[in-house]
Amino acid sequence: MNPPVELGKDDVPGGAPGGAGPGMISEEARRQAETARAALAALRGEVAKTVVGQDSVVTGLVIALLCRGHVLLEGVPGTAKTLLIKTLSRALDLDFKRVQFTPDLMPGDVTGSLVYDNRTAEFEFREGPVFTNLLLADEINRTPPKTQASLLEAMEERQVSVEGTARPLPDPFVVCATQNPIEYEGTYPLPEAQLDRFLVKLTVPVPTRDEEISMLQRHASGFDPRDLSEVKPVAGAAELAAGQASVRTVHLDAKVAAYVVDLCRATRQSPSLQLGVSPRGATALLATSRAWAWLSGRDYVTPDDVKALARPTLRHRVQLRPEAELEGATADGVLEGILAHVPAPR
Repeated sequence: MNPPVELGKDDVPGGAPGGAGPGMISEEARRQAETARAALAALRGEVAKTVVGQDSVVTGLVIALLCRGHVLLEGVPGTAKTLLIKTLSRALDLDFKRVQFTPDLMPGDVTGSLVYDNRTAEFEFREGPVFTNLLLADEINRTPPKTQASLLEAMEERQVSVEGTARPLPDPFVVCATQNPIEYEGTYPLPEAQLDRFLVKLTVPVPTRDEEISMLQRHASGFDPRDLSEVKPVAGAAELAAGQASVRTVHLDAKVAAYVVDLCRATRQSPSLQLGVSPRGATALLATSRAWAWLSGRDYVTPDDVKALARPTLRHRVQLRPEAELEGATADGVLEGILAHVPAPR
């Protein structure tokens, strides 16, 4: 498994300072944006209180929140995926629910259902766990397609329809789904249409030797992963909303927009791929690049921003040809080749 793009380092993608912005914004909006950026930057410190390493994954999750997108987390068991999401929800002061996806899980177990009330002799709607801010769909590929599909409307329309009545979901609403990359027995791979609904796919690596030693020392000192009392809220829905509004003002030059399109079109022509990136994938890469530029303190997107986000944004939107897969090709490897060959604007 290839390592994820390092999005959490202190060094930011290159780009000359002083690029043209989208226009003047009010001083109050600028102040709110700076406050939101500082609060979101503090998330890494809070998450680090319980999860060792994984800075790049945390940054990817923040980018998804800024873009109001959903996240697919892939990693072997025991790499703290669940703990990471729980800690993030606490540091953001967001409502959190977890669903363990199993072969016998029904759609109503996720979305909710109508239940007959003997006292009133009427049916009332009982909300499912999807009515939350941060939903952890644990091992989403272990449940049949019918239950997987119950999340489609929630992810795309941010509402749930039961018996013809549409019920809006809270705002913000983000699905963080996990899956095991090596165990396929008894699983139901997500169809391409649903994979395309995830803004990014983040790989959660096994910690380095030093990180694992640090983790063991924490446990030896009495660390309890079920006790998150040390994690304090450093941001909330207001900061997220301010950040989302600021991201939408980040300037995109026409040449950078053309670069995004050229990268996505190159995946459709690659001999190693039988499925390339859809136009939805191009808009997703635009959104994540703008969010990363804003987190980096800039109001304009550079080609390096696009390169930094290309793999996590596109790796789940392409499909290898069987012969390329037999030769050992990977989605990340193919994307690396495309990034190397498609000329970036200067």
